[in-house]
Amino acid sequence: MLAAAAQIDQAQIRAFPLFEKMSESVFEAMIAEAVLRRYSAGQSVFEQGEEAREFFVLTEGRLKVTQLTEDGHQVMIRIVTPGDLFGIAQVLRRPDYPGTATAAVDSAALAWPMCHWSRFIESHAPLAVSAMQTVGQRLQESHERLREMATEEVERRVAHTVLRLVQQSGCKEPGGIRIDFPISKQDIAEMSGTTLHTVSRILTSWVAKGLVEGGRQKLLVRDPHSLMLLADSHPQDACPQE
Repeated sequence: MLAAAAQIDQAQIRAFPLFEKMSESVFEAMIAEAVLRRYSAGQSVFEQGEEAREFFVLTEGRLKVTQLTEDGHQVMIRIVTPGDLFGIAQVLRRPDYPGTATAAVDSAALAWPMCHWSRFIESHAPLAVSAMQTVGQRLQESHERLREMATEEVERRVAHTVLRLVQQSGCKEPGGIRIDFPISKQDIAEMSGTTLHTVSRILTSWVAKGLVEGGRQKLLVRDPHSLMLLADSHPQDACPQE
């Protein structure tokens, strides 16, 4: 599962919000105990149900976090972006990882033994605050997705999903904003709580309207404003549908 260790770029890591307020001594102590690992696209960082022996901060690339439900259905939960803290099972009072983290592109992450977590947050309170904010943000996003699936028609759900991906990983280009890692229609379907067929139909319609443009699994949002209007629309006859 593990790739070869690599040299840590401390200046790059220091710029992440998680570390920018740390004293130099605490930062250097944390980095001294970290290992930087590289993961090829498609390689897992950890698997759902695996003993949570480490926690991580992504330094480059993108990760997809998925969960396998009891009936064997895979659900894409979220995207991990550089600077994100992840794998913090101890904060959730779990002995194992609740999902699988897989590199969407070639990626790298700092890793620390989970047994060091308590000592780190005791020596640097903002780290504990950041961890709680991370958990709170993920919980809020989960609640929003549940609300959308319960109350919104499917095209609006897909629009919300694409806009979240734009917010997390969007790169401006002359023709719009590109989601800068491979994202498949199946990924969007899992995040929207719908089917691959439905997402394919919706994206085909959006391409015809000039809202998006596909290509090598890197979706280009050509008209983000119209997509936001679609996501926020409230048709009187809207109801959840697949």
